[in-house]
Amino acid sequence: MIVDDRVLTEAFVPSEVVHRHEEISRLSEAVEPLLSGGRADPAFLFGPTGVGKTCIARYTLDQLAERRPSIRVAYVNCWQEYTRFRVLYSLLEAVDQAYDVHRSTAQDELYGRLRSADEAPIVVILDEVDQLEESEVLYDVHRLPHVSVVLVANREEELFARFDDRVRSRFRAGTRVTLDRYGVDELVAILAERVRQGLEPESVTDEQLRRIADAAAGDARVAIGILRSAATRAQGRGDDRLTDSLLEDAIPDARNAIRQKTIENLPTHQRTLYDVIDEHGEIEPSDLYEAYEDRADEPKTRRTVRNYLTKMAHYDLVEATGENRGRTYRIVESTVVDTP
Repeated sequence: MIVDDRVLTEAFVPSEVVHRHEEISRLSEAVEPLLSGGRADPAFLFGPTGVGKTCIARYTLDQLAERRPSIRVAYVNCWQEYTRFRVLYSLLEAVDQAYDVHRSTAQDELYGRLRSADEAPIVVILDEVDQLEESEVLYDVHRLPHVSVVLVANREEELFARFDDRVRSRFRAGTRVTLDRYGVDELVAILAERVRQGLEPESVTDEQLRRIADAAAGDARVAIGILRSAATRAQGRGDDRLTDSLLEDAIPDARNAIRQKTIENLPTHQRTLYDVIDEHGEIEPSDLYEAYEDRADEPKTRRTVRNYLTKMAHYDLVEATGENRGRTYRIVESTVVDTP
């Protein structure tokens, strides 16, 4: 049933992105100065999870690099690469200058190498940039005349609230591209293209694609996850078509898989916060911070912890109820699935 499982992954970048032509056009205009040897101003992609921010960024810059092969594109997922060292190392990898870098290498040495490696322009996608623990690396990057940046985050106001004045002032200018949730018809079109490239013909009906789109509630990441889970289940049973019963099982299964992957990828401090909330069931902010402070090595400030909790809420891992002194945090419950 599955002919190309890469197409059913969230990371797959299609040859054509549907229903985001205007957003792609705006981002393409923002990075166009690179084609004539100039430097692009910062570009931002904002929106909730699953609206195609990462896909659009990677697609647009892939197209740019095809037009001018000397441009190096670096992709940095700040969920994992959230320190200054890791971001600078990723940029060095993009220009093949990270061959003898070790964990003990001074960060200023990494920055010095990047300054000297200015024979080719670099465009870096900083995905989930609001996960950076050291936003001053953005100041470093801005000072590199041959490096342009595309920053991906959920909300502009929350992102800029994390910056110090030096970084904030340098990133006020630039192109903003804001994306909204997909409609059902848009998700159906996205899924239909994935089916065309990744599955056997006529293995999924139009009605089933619409059922997936309805269940995904505007989130392409969830929709693709449901399709992948359903197709994998069908293939495991030796079926050449997706049945409605398998699809119904795949819907909660895919949501749980996405949720579990997100939890596993949480940086150390956020995972500590998640575990504390999970153990207490419901907890007030002051009690949460005290419990976190007891467990964490080099605990972050209360403000940083609030930022962490906001980010975790965007991914539906935790939720806050009440206001001010009456506020509490609790885990967003997942659906338990009995796998057949």
